[in-house]
Amino acid sequence: MAKIGYLRVSTEEQRPDRQIDGLSELCDELYIETVSATNKSRPVYESAIQKLQAHDTFIVWSLDRAWRSVVDTICAVEQLQKRQINLNIVDMNIDLSTPTGRLFLSIVASMAEFERSMLSVRTKQGMAAARKRGKHIGRPHKLTISQIKSAHAEIQAGKTTIMSKAKELGVCRDTLSKAVRLYCKN
Repeated sequence: MAKIGYLRVSTEEQRPDRQIDGLSELCDELYIETVSATNKSRPVYESAIQKLQAHDTFIVWSLDRAWRSVVDTICAVEQLQKRQINLNIVDMNIDLSTPTGRLFLSIVASMAEFERSMLSVRTKQGMAAARKRGKHIGRPHKLTISQIKSAHAEIQAGKTTIMSKAKELGVCRDTLSKAVRLYCKN
């Protein structure tokens, strides 16, 4: 009877150390995945699930590290139970063999989904507030406004071509063309 642990972090910047520390002593094998919870493709999760046999135990640190929504959680748990696979959710010590454990799981899964939704709302509100204050959201611009205006002046004067200036600035032709159109309207 194997004990298979699964843990997930959303980005490369996030560290799985807390989950690894919490699961290492409980598991025979750990499956570690770096992918957003909203991503439909989770190959490491699928691999861990496929490895499980009847009477094995699937161990996760918390619900939100394994499943995306209440429906996703309930469906996954039902599939595990049909295959006679035990489930251990470490941070809650949930026993799914009892009606109370199954009720508690439903409530906690709902709360996890709510928290993830609220995080998304707060993130969007924060981004809107930053934009309202003139902050740039997203990747940094590749060119400064002075580089764009200087390039535009050189191109207009016939000193260089857009292709050679883009190469000199380390950007593609389309990036420079788009920047010139945006910042150098005649």
